Amino acid sequence: MTPPPLTWLYAPGDRPQVVAKALVAGADVVVVDLEDAVAPDRKEYARAATAELLSAPQPVPVHVRINALNGPLAARDLEAVAALPGLSGLRLAKVASPEQIARTAERSVPSDGGALPLYALLESALAVEHAYAIASAHPALRGIALGEADLRADLGVREDAGLDWSRSRVVVAARAAGLPPSPQSVHPDIRDLEGLAASCAHGRALGFLGRAAIHPRQLPVIERAYLPTAREVEEAETIVKAATTRQGAQALPDGTFIDAAVVTAAQRTLALAHRERR
Repeated sequence: MTPPPLTWLYAPGDRPQVVAKALVAGADVVVVDLEDAVAPDRKEYARAATAELLSAPQPVPVHVRINALNGPLAARDLEAVAALPGLSGLRLAKVASPEQIARTAERSVPSDGGALPLYALLESALAVEHAYAIASAHPALRGIALGEADLRADLGVREDAGLDWSRSRVVVAARAAGLPPSPQSVHPDIRDLEGLAASCAHGRALGFLGRAAIHPRQLPVIERAYLPTAREVEEAETIVKAATTRQGAQALPDGTFIDAAVVTAAQRTLALAHRERR
């Protein structure tokens, strides 16, 4: 099993010096943002600067978050970056329908003719309602996640717990569509590392895996929260060893019952604990 990335670090496309720092900050994936992080009068510059960066391969996977698919800027973003050798994926803002995924996949074919990985951000009530249809819209789609700031505004949610149903909906839709577990949305307060850790623990309990970040100082907190603990690794090793020694359902000496599903979960834990950064 190859676990998906744990950390996705956003950097504004109109600030090349920040992008350069992000590339060496230790994130599994760097997301260059052409959308919300860029002011309207800086969009053209951000697009050009990002295209220049991606004209060559990068030391870590680089994704680009393009502007909303229902607006006039997305087509220009796609034209500028889709075929560049340094691009590893596209993050699609404010996706609301499966048709948007299919159309984008058709318009974003890399120069080598392969499928460019797409990642959909669900940021409205309508998108959450269509979560499974979006998640299963096209083979090029490799993941879905919530955009919680926009969703919070759309729903009028004031308390964080008000988003838990939508979070679970996305987690289930990703799994049902055969996609990797969804990463959590960003924690907006870059100074609140204790709050970030608590939020990550809650997200992990809901079934998320990893998280988007907006500052390098958030990365180690996210990794610690989502990597298995020493005890979890030990328990997983015991389960896998027992399953290798004896086939079928069984009870361990401590009374723990294991079957195929438990073994699969243990294998997933070990793959995550021993993962190699992409």
